Amino acid sequence: MNKKQLITSVVVYVAMASAMAQVNTQYTPRLVVGITIDQLRSDYLESFAPLYGDGGFRKLLSMGQVYSNVQYASKDIDRASAIASIVTGSVPYNHGIIGEDWMDRATLQPRHCVDDQAYKGVNTSDCSSAKNLLVSTIGDELKIATEGKGIVFSVAPNREEAILAAGHASDWAMWIDTETGHWAGTTYYGSAPSWFNHLDLVTNLGGRIAEMEWKPTNEFIGAFNYYLATSQKSFTHTFDNIKGIQQFKRSALVNEEITRAASYCLSSGLGGLDDVTDFVSLCYYAGNWDGKSLSETTTELQDTYKRLDAEIEKLLNTIDQLVGLDKTLVYLTSTGCEPNLETTTLAKYHIPTGDFAINRCAALLNMYLVAMYGNGQYVEAFYGNQIYLNHKLLEQKQLKLSEVLAHCEDFLFQFSGVRDVFTSTRMIQGAWTPGISSVRNGYNPKCSGDITIQVVPGWNLVNEDRGSTKMQRDSFFEFPLIFYGYNLQPQKVSAPVTVDCIAPTIAHHIRIRAPNGCNTAPLF
Repeated sequence: MNKKQLITSVVVYVAMASAMAQVNTQYTPRLVVGITIDQLRSDYLESFAPLYGDGGFRKLLSMGQVYSNVQYASKDIDRASAIASIVTGSVPYNHGIIGEDWMDRATLQPRHCVDDQAYKGVNTSDCSSAKNLLVSTIGDELKIATEGKGIVFSVAPNREEAILAAGHASDWAMWIDTETGHWAGTTYYGSAPSWFNHLDLVTNLGGRIAEMEWKPTNEFIGAFNYYLATSQKSFTHTFDNIKGIQQFKRSALVNEEITRAASYCLSSGLGGLDDVTDFVSLCYYAGNWDGKSLSETTTELQDTYKRLDAEIEKLLNTIDQLVGLDKTLVYLTSTGCEPNLETTTLAKYHIPTGDFAINRCAALLNMYLVAMYGNGQYVEAFYGNQIYLNHKLLEQKQLKLSEVLAHCEDFLFQFSGVRDVFTSTRMIQGAWTPGISSVRNGYNPKCSGDITIQVVPGWNLVNEDRGSTKMQRDSFFEFPLIFYGYNLQPQKVSAPVTVDCIAPTIAHHIRIRAPNGCNTAPLF
């Protein structure tokens, strides 16, 4: 090779290297922001549009890629299992979070999904970790791919939201402690960073909440009415000294705290300031005020969406100023669930209804098994709509679990209000019947019961021992999935998708592996 050819080769090589470097920085977002809004509904999001400004929901809906037909792939989702499904791209059968709480077979006591006595709380008495989350998350895979250089943190009103969204390898997860109002964390993620301590010192709710009031944002809130046969009224809510923080976290005002904390973190240099992608997860609230029924709080809900729109606008403006929205990939979706706040007596309107008492059912089932197999406590525990059998007793009596469950299934089908009975054998073997796939996706062999009972829609699942009542509803819950920023082109997509596509889509665009429990293809 002569000198001229050598110089030419070097120039070409340098040009190619420069081009590759430009590709890497141009086509990989510096920051990913995941926004999950608890109980966000598409019908409210669209119907309250006259209350919005131009920089929040309207911007996302008009300039983002909007998927309007979105569902979870599993039944009986709550906010814990929903967030775990979003960040893992999987379902409870794989990721292990079947709900906020489940029955611990070892202690026969309910167990919270992130409880872990091995790790102390920071500014809280709650000891927590993500160890019950059985697979990796988007943030975990980002940490692995960048050898720990990518920053991952999470901000949420509640600890299960913060910890599950953060995953196992996060730099920090923070939430508002219900007892004190302090920003809280866990030693599972190491020592509390200095910026966190300063933020809590400046913004903790403990010293402020007694003077806080929630009133309508403006006069248009009361004038606008989306609901049928419901008169709008003004309101002023203060926060009770005993349960004030808990009430606050179920009000529109909590979203201001989330945005304030997230903006503080980002402005402290915790995301999007170099070419290594960072990930921030935020959880907001769009449910009813203080767990009350919708008929009691229609004005509050409209004001919640108005205020939430303003917080989304503030967040987007902060990101644009600090990082640039063209260098940021944002996704927004909902937990896809709402608490049971039914107050109408269906019988008043001649709609079929009734009560199914799980405690009575469990007692009768145990009597039936005693009659078949002899004395013993065959039913070990029950929780929610699940029954746990005594496996040790079955082993002592040399009884096959599958045969006992088959008899249980036949017996339970005779109860009024029972629509279907799913045994663990049926779940694991995957014996097909209509609708079993979504039920199986919400089941996990390590923490679910041996028997799951589905009651008829309109019937109440009652636990007289705990004083709880939950009305069964199978209504379609409509919520959106929006991708925005990162030079994405506006698009409306009506084809059905499930939320487990979020994680692989994000992973594809930041050039990392999808979480290890995810087998869903990216969306675009």
